[in-house]
Amino acid sequence: MDTNGRTGTHGTGGASDTVLPALPSLASLYGAALGRSARAAMLRTDRPQLLPNVVYRVDDVGVDPARLTRYQHLVGESGRDVLPAGFVHVLGFPLAVQVMARHDFPLPLLGMVHIANRVEVARPLDLTDALTVRAWSRNRRPHHRGTQVDLVVEVTETGDTDPQPAWRGVSTYLAKGVRLEGLEAAPEPVRQEPGELPVTARWELGAGVGREYAKVSGDVNPIHLSSLSAKAFGFPRAIAHGMYTASRALALVGPRRGESFAWTTEFAAPVLLPGRVEVNVTETPDGFTYAGWGRKPNFTGAVHRLRPH
Repeated sequence: MDTNGRTGTHGTGGASDTVLPALPSLASLYGAALGRSARAAMLRTDRPQLLPNVVYRVDDVGVDPARLTRYQHLVGESGRDVLPAGFVHVLGFPLAVQVMARHDFPLPLLGMVHIANRVEVARPLDLTDALTVRAWSRNRRPHHRGTQVDLVVEVTETGDTDPQPAWRGVSTYLAKGVRLEGLEAAPEPVRQEPGELPVTARWELGAGVGREYAKVSGDVNPIHLSSLSAKAFGFPRAIAHGMYTASRALALVGPRRGESFAWTTEFAAPVLLPGRVEVNVTETPDGFTYAGWGRKPNFTGAVHRLRPH
């Protein structure tokens, strides 16, 4: 049961799939969200309090080989036909935004921050596969700085009847300063510092990294594009996309992660652009841990091997 008090098959709240003809345009969704935010500010309309009970689905999604190649070059993945886990996230992200851009979604799309991500790759997907993508929201809950919510995306081959999706991602987003009715403020957690980890990689990130990733991913959230647009949402400069940094860390692990794995990331502080990130990747008995930091910790994560499904 989620905090909306609903139960249902596969955690989707019992909602039937709403089938869309194609993945939506992120630019259009962000534009509509910007207009909706402006109208809400002028009219002082009441904010919805519950998550929409909707599951969006798109079938027969194809992969553009040129786009895959640009992604692989940008994050450092090898040039294989197997889709990197971060690239599948990119494919499914527009459908998650479709959920967050709805008029009855209780949190403002623009300005929300990606604070955690968990991906399970049960079996690899290939460049030539036709894919089915599903997305929904769940589990609105308090955070010490506002309200957080999970967006779930599942991807599998179209027509595949296996109940376990090939790829499943849960992205947690924070709406800073937004409190919904019935959610008490959460205490601030005690966060562990990376400590004296050895530096195994160093990234020098230019001011345009957010725009470069936006061209490949389609994620044109203004907090990533320029200092001017980021300042409008309370950031001192543009910030790197969280999934860009997490995907670069995953690329450092490389083929050693295997074909079936769980990949988790927690984003502690945004990576300001331009900026330098010190990175550590450490092998463990069942996989790898990784961390990135500058003047303060930016992200931590792990990759654990799974048994092939």
